Amino acid sequence: MRLRDITPKSLFGRMLAIILVPIILVQIISVSIFYERHWDWVSRHMSKNLAKDLGLLIDELGNEPSKDQRALSAIRARQYFDIIFYWLEGGILQPNQAIQPEFKNFRNSLEARIKEPFYLSSLENSTQFYVDIQLGNGIVRMHIDNKRLFLPTAITFIMWSVGASVILFSIAIIFLRGQVRPILRLANAARQIGFGRDVENFNIEGATEVRIAGRAFQAMRHRINKQISERTSLLAGVSHDLKTPLTRMRLQLAVMEIQDETKVEFEQELKELEQMIDGYLEFARDDREEQMVDASLFKLLQQAVKSSDPSGKKINILVPDDNIPIFPIQVQSIRRTKKATDVMPLKETIAEEMKATATPTIQDQRTTL
Repeated sequence: MRLRDITPKSLFGRMLAIILVPIILVQIISVSIFYERHWDWVSRHMSKNLAKDLGLLIDELGNEPSKDQRALSAIRARQYFDIIFYWLEGGILQPNQAIQPEFKNFRNSLEARIKEPFYLSSLENSTQFYVDIQLGNGIVRMHIDNKRLFLPTAITFIMWSVGASVILFSIAIIFLRGQVRPILRLANAARQIGFGRDVENFNIEGATEVRIAGRAFQAMRHRINKQISERTSLLAGVSHDLKTPLTRMRLQLAVMEIQDETKVEFEQELKELEQMIDGYLEFARDDREEQMVDASLFKLLQQAVKSSDPSGKKINILVPDDNIPIFPIQVQSIRRTKKATDVMPLKETIAEEMKATATPTIQDQRTTL
């Protein structure tokens, strides 16, 4: 699989990918570094500090603290370390209790600081967790706030980073659509010109480069229309000029008293020549005035064949394998083409075959005869 097979094909999709891919990569890298480096380092540092505080309290209590010593340590723990102190007289910790994974760093720090057995667990529906430490005559239980061990800004950082990226990306999409829209309009106008259709309400807008392309397109459209207009005017003028000598020849032929095959053939040639000139004049007129309408090319071809060869022996039309779509065409131009073919004799032709095929493309459907 090649890279271009999975990349977007449209201009808007590619520009969107140019903006979106770096944003995603930056978010992944920043969050990964934050979790793997900063957050883990801060968590270990907080775990070490809390383990030192608990170690100091355990050292002060001793292995078998008295009631007065326990009361004094509870006051100091609440006053200086914000730790709530409980004493479980005669309590014994259960061996091999599983400790929750989020206490991994704190467990390692506490194991390095104190030698007594201990157990960690979080309190349900509370922002605290507790630590049970086994002493000689009981268990000391300490309730500690989660903020002493866990970094509360981790989720805030992630939400702020992702939320800011989404907001900025949405704003970028709005501006991006505004930049892509003039390019799409220019492309659509160029395609309409390629189909021979007139382009109305085309305004030059967008960035400087797009405006330059738009002005070049308008100049090209003006030159094309001017060339078509000059061509049709020249064709109409030549056709009108030719009708004058043809009319004179027809009048001279009419006053001739000779009636033979040469005269008949000459009259037939003049008639065919006049039909050709009338076709040119009709083309010059219709090319300026005729509008495109949705029609079936296959049906027009059937009508032309039926009128040219009513018996169906000389021209055979084949049904296309694929359905030819209905698309805008100049019907009169197609019929004028049929009249031009009627002028050409089929005397020496035994049989003719016509086949219409439709070739689909990515952007539109182009019909080929």
